[in-house]
Amino acid sequence: IYQGKITGIAERLEIPVDCEVLDASGQVIMPGMVDVHVHFNEPALGDWEGFTSGSVALAAGGCTTYVDMPLNGQPPTTTLDALKLKSRIAEGSSLVDYAFWGGLVPGNLDSLEALADAGVVGFKAFMSNPGGEGEDIFRQVDDETLFAGMKRIAAIGGILALHAENEPIVSRLAAEAQAQGRTGARDFAASRPAAAELAAVLQALAYAEQTGCALHFVHISSHLSVEAIERAKLQGLDVTLETCPHYLILTTDDMERLGPVAKCAPPLRSKLEQEQLWMKVTTGQIDLIASDHSPCPTTLKQNDDWFQAWGGISGAQSSLELIVGVGHLQRGMPLTLVAQLLATAPAKRFGLYPRKGVIALGADADLAIVDLNHSYTLSAEQLHYRHNHSPYIGRKFDCRVTTTLCRGQIVYQLGKGPIGNSKGMAIQPTKLMRGGVVDGYRR
Repeated sequence: IYQGKITGIAERLEIPVDCEVLDASGQVIMPGMVDVHVHFNEPALGDWEGFTSGSVALAAGGCTTYVDMPLNGQPPTTTLDALKLKSRIAEGSSLVDYAFWGGLVPGNLDSLEALADAGVVGFKAFMSNPGGEGEDIFRQVDDETLFAGMKRIAAIGGILALHAENEPIVSRLAAEAQAQGRTGARDFAASRPAAAELAAVLQALAYAEQTGCALHFVHISSHLSVEAIERAKLQGLDVTLETCPHYLILTTDDMERLGPVAKCAPPLRSKLEQEQLWMKVTTGQIDLIASDHSPCPTTLKQNDDWFQAWGGISGAQSSLELIVGVGHLQRGMPLTLVAQLLATAPAKRFGLYPRKGVIALGADADLAIVDLNHSYTLSAEQLHYRHNHSPYIGRKFDCRVTTTLCRGQIVYQLGKGPIGNSKGMAIQPTKLMRGGVVDGYRR
């Protein structure tokens, strides 16, 4: 590694006399995770997480690049001014590298081009109500905004990420449950069925077919949605999808056991659904895995009414270790596939490749060193989040990240914690315009 780049890869390297050597004997070196779905909540809600604490947690988990979502900060990143404000806050505050999403909401169609020119990796929209109160909140798209926005995004060669749940279905089911006093974990899960996800996916795919807009579906939780998206790919649509570690690790049974710390939307599914998702992962029908890290103060999770508790799982620090431990060590997934899902595929999809997401000559030296023989049980004290709650506390992990390097600099070492001053920098996509097919991903 020289000046932050990988300059040599070989079975045996000639080491200059003055070269620093990092001993990783007996461990695995992986490309640093590229987490394209985190919520660090700045500006205004940095006390929920923030770039400093969030990026330290990511570094401890082997993540070297993240893409921050346009909510829940106030104002949300739906205008150029809001993006500039967020950029100023992030500068010098992040331990690892980062990029930003822009947002698509009612009323901001004329801001999309400026956000794209300023370097967002794409745009995020909600097809269901994301919640929140006040003026400076992120709002769901209506059908007219969604269709018009997809046309505008297609025209600039952009990509739209969608939270796909059908609002009429979930709002009616939620209202019925609450009216009947059914406010437990399984009641909440039943109010957001896989059918609601599938309905929204099908609507968005129909719009994409008409507009030519590239789509990325976030946190897909059901195999039926994966299959619908796979059919669209085979028909030539430019579409990808992600799932999250919590859908692969936790189930509705865990919701009851753990409480609202395990609340998210879409909700956790059954064990059968989870097994079907794992099958889709191993057969390549799921393109990438992202954390959807959505933190909040612990007090917002302390509510017996599942409809009132904050929805979002704090899990970014554990993503790589969970997928390596469960996917590779327990289920036999090749580490190359794990690296593809966590690093290479997200970097390619959002214009950060070949600088990010791969161990290759000329790439940034973003590396996670993982000890596959180091098992441990996660405690709250080991978490680096601003609020150290997580559904994974008390879970035994089968591997552990021991060292993380971002552009050749050690930013985390086990036993030492985060190292040095903030070093992260903003990374813009190499190009917004996409066309043709690259490495199997339609652009």
